[in-house]
Amino acid sequence: QVQLVESGGGLVQPGGSLRLSCIASGFTISTYGMSWHRQGPGKERELVAAVSSTGGVTNYADSVKGRFTIYKYNAQNMLYLQMNSLTPEYTAVYYCHAWNKRDVYWGQGTQVTVSS
Repeated sequence: QVQLVESGGGLVQPGGSLRLSCIASGFTISTYGMSWHRQGPGKERELVAAVSSTGGVTNYADSVKGRFTIYKYNAQNMLYLQMNSLTPEYTAVYYCHAWNKRDVYWGQGTQVTVSS
């Protein structure tokens, strides 16, 4: 069974950090590009960061450059998103996404709330 399962979300104070994790099962991520997306209250889902299948190429939304780092460990079948210097505008559900020419997979999301 193919699954992407996110974890690591929660409540964090402004200025704090979180690391989101996404574990893949049922397929091998080494042949998939992967990304994190977020959907804030009343907003469309948007791309946060993406990484190539090898992990060598990354891309970030302008709003997170310098704050977030995406990385994947193919040997562990894991994707991560390190989020630093969080502010309330980053409150959203964060989704893990995997794709290649044939398949597209989404996780169920993990809630991140930035509030004092």
